[in-house]
Amino acid sequence: MALHKGPQKHQERVLSVNPFFGEANPVGGMTEAPPTHRLPDAPMPPTTAYQLVHDELMLDGNSRLNLATFVSTWMEPQAGVLMSECRDKNMIDKDEYPRTAELERRCVAMLADLWNAPDPAAAVGCSTTGSSEACMLAGMALKRRWTQRNADRYPGARPNLVMGINVQVCWEKFCNFWEVEARLIPMDGDRYHLDPRAAAELCDENTIGVVGILGSTFDGSYEPIAELCAALDALQERTGLDIPVHVDGASGAMVAPFLDEDLVWDFRLPRVASINTSGHKYGLVYPGVGWALWRDSEALPEELVFRVNYLGGDMPTFALNFSRPGAQVVAQYYNFLRLGREGYRAVQQSTRDVARSLADRLEGLGDFRLLTRGDELPVFALTTADHVTAYDVFDVSRRMRESGWLVPAYTFPANREDLSVLRIVCRNGFSHDLADLFLDDLTRLLPELRRQPHPLNRDKEAATSFHH
Repeated sequence: MALHKGPQKHQERVLSVNPFFGEANPVGGMTEAPPTHRLPDAPMPPTTAYQLVHDELMLDGNSRLNLATFVSTWMEPQAGVLMSECRDKNMIDKDEYPRTAELERRCVAMLADLWNAPDPAAAVGCSTTGSSEACMLAGMALKRRWTQRNADRYPGARPNLVMGINVQVCWEKFCNFWEVEARLIPMDGDRYHLDPRAAAELCDENTIGVVGILGSTFDGSYEPIAELCAALDALQERTGLDIPVHVDGASGAMVAPFLDEDLVWDFRLPRVASINTSGHKYGLVYPGVGWALWRDSEALPEELVFRVNYLGGDMPTFALNFSRPGAQVVAQYYNFLRLGREGYRAVQQSTRDVARSLADRLEGLGDFRLLTRGDELPVFALTTADHVTAYDVFDVSRRMRESGWLVPAYTFPANREDLSVLRIVCRNGFSHDLADLFLDDLTRLLPELRRQPHPLNRDKEAATSFHH
């Protein structure tokens, strides 16, 4: 969640209420303007309150045209009906809502099977509010296992976590909040993610684990999980250090099983202890649901699991929060039931086809250079070609927003801060037709951009509102 400060005096606005907004307000008159930063003194009719909020939200961007977000922006109407029917169910209250709890259990079992757990019945897992919480839980399990193995040295020794600098910010949060040293492998040249050999070299007796990403946020590429595990196998042979791997499959764990079946990245690798994914990304569910799975109960220390009985029954729970709506979990089960393996394969293949086609056509314009092509995640990054000097990616992002398209422009982290890119995320619902419209708008814009004397957004921090 973003942090917000209280309003400054100049920010206080007076809202006007259109007389047509609804029935007459029995308290204070229908046209009495409510305050914006303090509670009104009196209630107003629901139609009036609805219209005021509705009108302000019209200024938000159109989520279907948001090519920055990985989060699902379209579901079938039937899924929406199910979510509406379950929005008042508290996911944590498994004694009161046993069938919702059963659907969660089934989803965990389906994911364990999908990710090739050696014994799906032995795998343990849970739903979360998203991949950020799932990563926190996985990180906590890694740290606690390390603490148990090093009880004679801890807390004097400081634990560390090895990962590429391209990790999502949730991993930086984990290291900050749980006092773990983040050992980040910088980018190098055309390598935009973790290098397996470099990761192994950073490991020592205080390393709680290594994070591999199946689908980098920055460019959509898969990290080489099998090579990472092989490098850590060799490290164990040399030193005796047994370092577990967590796979952050926020996006790719719901793409690779269907489109890249021969890619070995999951529980088929004995060193992979845990995997997370976002049900609300390529799991095709509205926000917010994520999943965290562990190979077996040994990978998830029992002492991290709390048992409570004050909602009725004996309820084991492993989560950062307590109350949570059950609607998204129900929607995830709906998708699993509705689509099956072949349905997911068809949806993800269509999305990848759109990404690869759009990437090729953007490259064909001659103004852009592709860093990735959408052939792993249906996501690709591009930058301006070397000969383009009149504008930069920040100009493109700003001008495309005028047509309603939200395309993030940003710089890469160390050691490639010199590289500024656009990233396009293709999701279910971003069709070939919408891709054509996007390309048409960009093509119409390019002549104007080419006539600029120079890039207009010199301050790249101010050039875009999007930041990792």
